[in-house]
Amino acid sequence: MKSFIRNISKVLILASLFFSCSSNLDFDQVKDLKLKPVFVANLAYFDVAAKELVNDGGNQIAFDIRDFDVFKDKFFNEHLKKAAFDVQIDNTIERAFVVNLLLINANNEIVETLSYRVPAYKGTPNTTKYPTEVFENQRLDLLKQTVKIGFVVLITAGPPLTEQSPGKLNLKSSATVYMEIE
Repeated sequence: MKSFIRNISKVLILASLFFSCSSNLDFDQVKDLKLKPVFVANLAYFDVAAKELVNDGGNQIAFDIRDFDVFKDKFFNEHLKKAAFDVQIDNTIERAFVVNLLLINANNEIVETLSYRVPAYKGTPNTTKYPTEVFENQRLDLLKQTVKIGFVVLITAGPPLTEQSPGKLNLKSSATVYMEIE
């Protein structure tokens, strides 16, 4: 008898699972859906030892260009609404610098130059976080033309750097991108 009651109970419980409440679904709400994802990614990085900048005490230029093909993706390009660049430079070399970040288009023309003055190392921590560069509207349109990023490092006048000169110049940067998908 107990097994009969158990079987009946199981059937009733199983049958109750087939009854549910539902309401009409409005799939037209999807038309109003707007996604606004935000992504953070590394933009550029370099770490240059003082001995790689050996000079006679005058101004010197270190130069490098890297491909930057982010804007080749049509979906990304169309939905990008805003970008923000954050740059931090750590200098442990007893010389001041100017670091220029060049945004270069497909015709090898400089679209924009972001310039960062770096103070000389004086024996205390020398990390500088620069104000965020925000790209919106027309400035964002210029940024979307970028296919290469160049770096120009200018050393200010001062004591000569030699193979034994201590320290390094370190740049870290990131990009925060704001998209809007409808």
